[in-house]
Amino acid sequence: MKFAFVFPGQGSQSIGMMAGYDDLPVVRETFAEASDILGQNFWSMVSDGPADDLNLTINTQPLMLIGGVAVYRAWKNLGGNMPARLAGHSLGEYTALVASGALSFADALKLVRFRAQIMQQAVPEGTGGMAAILGLDDAVITTICQEVDALNDQESLEPANFNSPGQVVIAGHRNAVLKGIELAKERGAKRAVILPMSIPSHCRLMKPAAEKMRQQFAQTILQMPEIPVVHNVDAQVHDDIDSIKEILARQLFSPVYWVDTIRAFAADDITHIAECGPGNILTGLNKRIDRNLQYLSFTGSDAIRKALAILK
Repeated sequence: MKFAFVFPGQGSQSIGMMAGYDDLPVVRETFAEASDILGQNFWSMVSDGPADDLNLTINTQPLMLIGGVAVYRAWKNLGGNMPARLAGHSLGEYTALVASGALSFADALKLVRFRAQIMQQAVPEGTGGMAAILGLDDAVITTICQEVDALNDQESLEPANFNSPGQVVIAGHRNAVLKGIELAKERGAKRAVILPMSIPSHCRLMKPAAEKMRQQFAQTILQMPEIPVVHNVDAQVHDDIDSIKEILARQLFSPVYWVDTIRAFAADDITHIAECGPGNILTGLNKRIDRNLQYLSFTGSDAIRKALAILK
């Protein structure tokens, strides 16, 4: 059996999201390790909130990394086998690289904290936005973005996340996003809604942040992954360290090709995909991409233990 793990990113966070792993000491230990490294009590934040703190990008990005690494460590401690492939949704790609052995946990924590800071700095508050469009073909949404782009050369709009068939997130200047929502509704979208995010990820407004990320990677040690990681930017595995660093920088302003990522797993004879981390948002998306694959979510210790008998 060939199985893959996928790691969630921003959007999967919630107060109490680690409660289901209370009987696994390595989870709490991982949070304590991360809190020492970044000088912040992440366990208290994820357990008690407040939600406003949890949802600040500068906190969410490390929190989701910590949660994913903690669950992966729990899987290994319980005797789980190594997956054949890894991937992560946006921020989750850093968790995948830690699991692969390419990136140390400490370095990953510092990188995602830095990533969050430069993303916030790249676009002033209220300038950018993101919206989810449901029920339109990818090509229609791409055309809408091009049309909005052409209306005003001072504002841009692009597809940001190809999450599942019929679900695409767009990103750019806030007024351009609002125009994109209007056009999507005119063309038959089932839903087109602004997302509660001040940072327009995965669009060219993030190019200044990507350049800072490149500079940061120049000071970061990466190893060759022990488990191949399928990357968001092109749904491919990259087999040299410089390419991995570049693909992570480009990820900031490039779309997340999640549909292609899951299809790449299927083409590589993966039969089972487990969402390794709190929540099950990715599992919901994945089921809409390929119903022939088997899906699991490690939403708590019971789910992990059940998976041990399946993923052999």
